[in-house]
This record gives sequence, structure tokens and C-alpha cells, in this order.
Amino acid sequence: MLAGGLLMSEIHEPVMIAEIVELFAIVPNGVLLDATLGMAGHATAILRRHAGLHVVGIDRDMMAIEHAIEVKNSLGDADARRFTAVHARFDRAADVLGRLGITRLSGALFDLGVSSPQLDTADRGFSYRTDAPLDMRMDRSETLSAWHVVNEYDADTIAELLQRNADERFAKRIAAAIVAARPISSTMQLAAVVTAAIPAATRRSGGHPAKRTFQAIRIEVNAELDILSTSLRDVMAMIEPRGRIAVLSYHSGEDRIVKNVMREAEVDSSRPNIATPFAHPSRTAPRAWRKVRVAKHPSTAEQQRNPRASSARLRAMERCEMPL
Repeated sequence: MLAGGLLMSEIHEPVMIAEIVELFAIVPNGVLLDATLGMAGHATAILRRHAGLHVVGIDRDMMAIEHAIEVKNSLGDADARRFTAVHARFDRAADVLGRLGITRLSGALFDLGVSSPQLDTADRGFSYRTDAPLDMRMDRSETLSAWHVVNEYDADTIAELLQRNADERFAKRIAAAIVAARPISSTMQLAAVVTAAIPAATRRSGGHPAKRTFQAIRIEVNAELDILSTSLRDVMAMIEPRGRIAVLSYHSGEDRIVKNVMREAEVDSSRPNIATPFAHPSRTAPRAWRKVRVAKHPSTAEQQRNPRASSARLRAMERCEMPL
């Protein structure tokens, strides 16, 4: 709760909220999973629009769960009864739902990446703009932190994760500079080391020079890419016909995984049609999912209001009616 009785979710604008709410406005009554609850802005907007949905929100960050409890207490009784928040990582979603007795979903939302409150809370160590201990753990009960990555990984491993997680073209130079500057204990110290390792001409454009390095280390600390594909497949397997999944990603590594999982899901090869002499090879299985046409990026107006939304990409699919 903030001063004046406002909730954080009331001053934070969720990315592409109008598009997300519209996507789920026509799904069947039932349960919608918000796999990355954050400040619960998407979840509460969906609750208000769709009276037939119960939203189960999960998040690995206890700060988000504590805020969700405040949000739930601020709702009317009818909406509060349709909102459940659970502390869990999204690769545990199927287990969480199973414990709640839920086997089918009407929809699922993944809003990937770091949340604004995580960036804005200085001592979390996510931001290169404020000084704080190197942390970057979304779940602070976990042991691996940014400090361990920066001070204990060898140069080759750091360079590889910078390339894999952030497409950093100066990965080897940055990795060598990090190793040479150890021990590095704070975010501002790391940002200064990275900035000095990047050529001056490059530093003058393209945003903060340390942005990609912080992104890559955060992804490593939280195993964000490692758990994504399996999590998406597990959740999609629970979505019933005419149900939908929507995913907001914020960098190319995430988006590649989402795109590949959704492409694979379009044809379910485990349910072949009856073979005929006239069957075309590309039509040997019914469509399991179809792409939903949506705006792929936030509007210009939204990006101007919320610059952090500018890198967002939205992909969505709908489960098809499968023949018996």
C-alpha cells in the first residue's frame, strides 16, 4: 500500500492491458492462469471484464504475492472470491493447479521479464541506475544471485551467457573486464565496468551500455529461458477448446522460444486423420491451435506513456475444437 491508500497496481500501467483484456473476453467460463502475477493489474482487469472467470495468479516473488493479498482485500466480495494468489515459479503451475483441484483452463497469461516494482526497488539489485548490492533474485529464498555470477563464473561462461541471453556483441570484452575488476559488489560498480569495456562510439547510442549485461545476468540468476518452453507446453496442455494463451515477451531470446512452442502447437501430430489416397502430407493432423490476430506491439501512445513497454511483443493462440 502506498501513501494515500493507493495500491501499487493502481499507479502502475500493465503492458498492453486493453489488448490482453480483449483477448480473454470471449474465452469459456472457468479458470484463467496468470503465470506471472506481478502487481496483479492484468488479473484484476480480466476479473472485472469476465464475470465467469476465476483467476489463479502465481508469482515467484513474495513482494508480488503480498501485494496481491492487498489487491484481493480491496476487491468486492464477489470478485475477491474469484481471485487466488500463490507463491510459485511458473514452471510449477501444473502442480499448483493440481493442488487446487484444477485440471482444465479457460486461458493463461505469461507476462515475462522483470516487473516495474522490481526495477524500482533499489535494494533488489535489478537496476543499473541505482546503487545496490548485486542480487537480481526474483525469489529471494533461492541461493544463486548476481553476485555469484559476476564474481564466480569464468570469463568464457560469462561471455556465453551475455551472447545467449542478450545478444551482446561485446560479450568477450565485457566478460574479460568483469573478471579483471573482481571483486564487484554493487550494481553501480558493475555498470561502470561494463560501460568502460564498450567502445566509446557505441556508448553514445542505443540506451545505457550496461542494459544488456544486466538483462543477461538477471535471466541467468532466475533461469528464465531454461524453464520457459516446458512451462508453456505444460500450461497449453491444460487449456480447453476455445481457450486462449497470451504471452508478452521483451527480448529476442524469450520471443524465439514462445514462437517455436506456438508453431509446434499448431498441428497435433499425435492425432492423425484417417489416411486416404487423397490426403495431402501437410494435412495429416487436425489443427490443435490457431494463431489469434492481435497487435504485436504496444501502441505509440502507450510507449510514450510507459517507455518500459516499448520492447514488448504479444503472441496469442486459441485452442481449436478437436474432432473425436
